[in-house]
Amino acid sequence: MVFKLNPLTTDNIFTILKKAIKNPEGLGNYNINIEDNTLQKIAEISNGDVRTALNSLEVAVLTTPVDNNGIINITNEIAAECTGKKKSIFDKNGDSHYDNISAFIKSMRGSDPDATVFYLARAIEGGEDPVFLARRIVIAAAEDVGLANPNALVVANSAMQAVAAVGMPEARIILSEAAVYVANSKKSNATYLAINRALEDVRTKDTGEIPMHIRNAPVSGMEEFGYGKGYKYPHDYPNHQVEQQYLPDKMLGTKYYIKDENID
Repeated sequence: MVFKLNPLTTDNIFTILKKAIKNPEGLGNYNINIEDNTLQKIAEISNGDVRTALNSLEVAVLTTPVDNNGIINITNEIAAECTGKKKSIFDKNGDSHYDNISAFIKSMRGSDPDATVFYLARAIEGGEDPVFLARRIVIAAAEDVGLANPNALVVANSAMQAVAAVGMPEARIILSEAAVYVANSKKSNATYLAINRALEDVRTKDTGEIPMHIRNAPVSGMEEFGYGKGYKYPHDYPNHQVEQQYLPDKMLGTKYYIKDENID
């Protein structure tokens, strides 16, 4: 059985915080003055984690001195100091790891640089390995951009090497540059589809023998058996091309690479 556990909403956490400051077994023992909008900010910054929200509220109460009337006044500024930065909802060891990296890849593929940077930021803030992220950008450059912009693979591979050499936090800049470049590039998966089609045939079909004229003849005398016999060297012909058979007889006419409109 599969159960999906959803995070608490901001309204849920706000309600819990309201109850907490009135709970006689807890913060209700203190004379607290806090506006609803301040509680709302604590709820928002906890990102669905009620423990974080309650801990922040408790720290604010316990570290704020009482005024002359015995009241603990918690302002937005005090709450911000006690909550720190917004809690990340990205867990690199949980399901959100797969969800986030999937969204990151699909955003690059979908040519949305803003979404790409957003999911990249979530991954970085969640402690994802920057080299892992760089590898995903390299894969996207090859799989989704391909020959529509071959330079994307060059940029992505250079970024991966730079990320490994530089490390965080500066690696974030390199990752952003490469990811946005891939997202903004024209897309083509023609080569991705080509190798997949060819692999499928190699795995499942009797593809025949390599034509003799394009086989290698490293040992003297092999030519007598037809190895390399009749091979036409393309550079000896106009435009460095010449018609001759390359595919096995059983695979003649098979098309693996189909050029699409995005490839110049």
